Amino acid sequence: MYIPSIAYSVKGMLGRERGGRRVNQSSSQCLRARLCRAPTLVMPDAFDPFSAKLIQQAGFEAVQCSGKSMAAAMGYADENCLSYSENLELTRKIVNAISVPVMADGEDGFGNAAKLAQTVREFIHVGAAGLNLEDGVLNAWDTPRAIIPVERMVEKIRLARKIAIAAGNSDFVINARTDALASASDKEHGLFEAIERSNCALAAGADLAFVTGVASLDQARQLRDNIKGPVSIAAGLPYNAQAFTVADLSNLGLARVSLPLLLILGATQGMMGALDALKPKGDMAAMQNAGLLASFPDFAEALRGGEGGSHAN
Repeated sequence: MYIPSIAYSVKGMLGRERGGRRVNQSSSQCLRARLCRAPTLVMPDAFDPFSAKLIQQAGFEAVQCSGKSMAAAMGYADENCLSYSENLELTRKIVNAISVPVMADGEDGFGNAAKLAQTVREFIHVGAAGLNLEDGVLNAWDTPRAIIPVERMVEKIRLARKIAIAAGNSDFVINARTDALASASDKEHGLFEAIERSNCALAAGADLAFVTGVASLDQARQLRDNIKGPVSIAAGLPYNAQAFTVADLSNLGLARVSLPLLLILGATQGMMGALDALKPKGDMAAMQNAGLLASFPDFAEALRGGEGGSHAN
């Protein structure tokens, strides 16, 4: 069973200012270095500052922001309903709530080249250590995404790296996501294309190759064996939750495993269970005794966790 190593703090290393911009290079350096060493970096995805605090308190070394979970927490049915400004503001609040590196969800860059440049600059400014950047066209989360030509994907990666350097954070982690496998009707061809696109993205300046749609350990193994750099996949999704465990992926030696729906699904189940248990008698003491509610001391401790992070404005 995978047990996360004790989280390290980067307090006192962050929030330097350069030319009026927040520079988070030390956090990016920590995240980049961690991705290059064993064991697999497991990154549960946060949807708000409180969930991020819980991730840090549980001992995880870094936090991934999930656009899908953020959208759900805002009450949106689809991820594409979450605006760029909402995403950026939630990311800022998450960064400010904790003291471990945070990777933002940069989606597809949110627009043209000028918008992508703005996206990279502003996520660096709010203190993110890196961001996901994908080759899929943002649409309803549970439908296959169209993918852009590989040449455009490479241009995105090169531009993102150039902007990060210009913004004063040459170590900003670019997680190049490809939906080639997820969107393919022929999964064998999709896997081949995902490998090719991942290698192109890494050659263009990405730090990590993130392949979506991985539904078997064999596919994960092929990605590990054929991608020329660190590999990441997402686990606990409808298409792979029953196929493998985080420990299985760690044993393969992948660089990173993200868990986009872990906390939002856990929170949903917990809230539904608490509301259902309340209906018969409204006995909150019995609910607490049955383990359906956190204790007041545990809740207070969870709220205190991560306070005073050096990211704070």
